[in-house]
Amino acid sequence: MMKINNDIKNLIKQALKEDIGKGDVTTNALIPPKQQAKAVIVAKQSGVIAGLDIVRAVFTQLDKNINVRILVKDGDKVSANQKIIEIKGKARAILTAERTALNFMSHLSGIATLTRQFVDKAKPYNAKILDTRKTMPGMRLLEKCAVKCGGGVNHRIGLWDGVLVKDNHIAVLGGEFSSIIIKKASKNMPIEIEVKNLNELKEALKAKVDTILLDNMSISQIKKSVAIRGKARVLLEVSGGVNLANVRQIAKAGPDRISIGALTHSAKALNLSLIING
Repeated sequence: MMKINNDIKNLIKQALKEDIGKGDVTTNALIPPKQQAKAVIVAKQSGVIAGLDIVRAVFTQLDKNINVRILVKDGDKVSANQKIIEIKGKARAILTAERTALNFMSHLSGIATLTRQFVDKAKPYNAKILDTRKTMPGMRLLEKCAVKCGGGVNHRIGLWDGVLVKDNHIAVLGGEFSSIIIKKASKNMPIEIEVKNLNELKEALKAKVDTILLDNMSISQIKKSVAIRGKARVLLEVSGGVNLANVRQIAKAGPDRISIGALTHSAKALNLSLIING
């Protein structure tokens, strides 16, 4: 379930305003104000559903008395032609809110579907599938919730809730790679640091960070990193160049986490349709 907080309510208002503008001229010209209608939202292809509460919130923005009957749960896998939602209320509200509601749910369900594919590929092993900050502006909370619907795990939400020392931070500091820099950044939060090779990995292990991000390393390097880590109490996260073709091999190499920007920036929208049926 997605919590509809004030930020998300405002996002829905802006999305409707963007689409409706001064008014839905076609619907308002053709449909009497009091006319009622029934509709269903149907999956046109199989996938994992996310964003059901967003759909309800979109329709109720235009008709507070509209009846939105949700037939599945976020995270459920649906088949082609399966009914997902039944809607009954003012015809104008249904027709005017249709595209905005479908845009939200198609996008979020696409993220959930792609995430589930990665999770299933990695499932024989212990690696968790994580998202990143590569999200659409304003959509981060929704997109990260969709990742969870697909079985993935959220990385930090933003720059404020976790320390991640990346190569550009080190570069600005003149390339110095030391525990002093890391401790200055920590602010009593778990510390993660990005490394690009095995020598940097060894330095990070000396600094006793919480997580080490193995950036764009080969399978061989990942395996060596796992061996070097040994029994040290530090998580190893792989990032960069991960796709559905290689994620199982990466998971098999032994990291604890695999972070994938494509979950949110490259997911294809799930094909959904709203059909008036009465």
